Amino acid sequence: MSGTVKKKILIAGGTGLVGKAFTASIDRDKYEIYVLTRGKSGDRDGIHYIQWNPDDYFYTESIPAEIIINLAGAGIADARWTDARKKILVDSRVKSAATIMKMIEASGSRPEVYISASAVGYYGDRSDNWLNEDSEAGAGFMADCCVQWEEAATATGKHASRTVILRIGLVLSLKGGALPKMLMTAPLRIFNYFGNGRQYYPWIHIHDLVNMLHFAIENTALSGIYNAVAPHPVTNKQMVESIASLYTGFKLILPAPAFALQILLGEMSRVVLNSNRVSAAKILEAGYRFSYEKIGDALKNLLAVK
Repeated sequence: MSGTVKKKILIAGGTGLVGKAFTASIDRDKYEIYVLTRGKSGDRDGIHYIQWNPDDYFYTESIPAEIIINLAGAGIADARWTDARKKILVDSRVKSAATIMKMIEASGSRPEVYISASAVGYYGDRSDNWLNEDSEAGAGFMADCCVQWEEAATATGKHASRTVILRIGLVLSLKGGALPKMLMTAPLRIFNYFGNGRQYYPWIHIHDLVNMLHFAIENTALSGIYNAVAPHPVTNKQMVESIASLYTGFKLILPAPAFALQILLGEMSRVVLNSNRVSAAKILEAGYRFSYEKIGDALKNLLAVK
């Protein structure tokens, strides 16, 4: 690749679960990598870190990046949803987009693409109804948060040649997210589903989500909102049963009652009790091909048989 001009790729949320996996996957012969961080600026391991604090719309440097990936946002299930926590969840997403907008304007350049995360929480609790990108936003805090998130992404994306918003489902990885929590009682051969277990969980293997981000960068026809979910959503109970099937010997599959979750988690219990049967048809029609379409194959890849 000598003599080839590398494109600059700027990543917000680069130290989170998805951000780390995506950053590790980038071809460094093709791209210069810039990661926005609340830590110190500087170069480490071939990555350029730029200090920022979106709470105050602060950043130390604005670079003319061709590609901007915004995965920033406080963890939805990291703390109980008090009014103060809800504000943090919304502000961390809206202000990150607004700060990136300022950076683009200051750089005097027009990025080729602005790619923003969103979430399937946009759809709210919708039983077993199939949902696509044209479905209306649901009710409740998560839906409201996602609406504001996407509005901010759309505003920032107007400063780029094209915008892609990915409504991400449950990301399956052993390095973070929900799966390690679901496996906490696995050594005891106890596996819990939530409530009646009939709520649909749209999921995606971390490998496919990383590849989908690359697909969004490289496929210049891609623009707008896409569901970042595997083609075959499963119910919570089906997912738990698939996990349990990979373990040998005695096992118990038990419900965690909805009322207990509501007492324990409060409004945040909607994260595990809401049902979203989300379609992947649009991203498939755009040409993306999944490595892991079915939950069994995804879990076999992630979990060694115990």
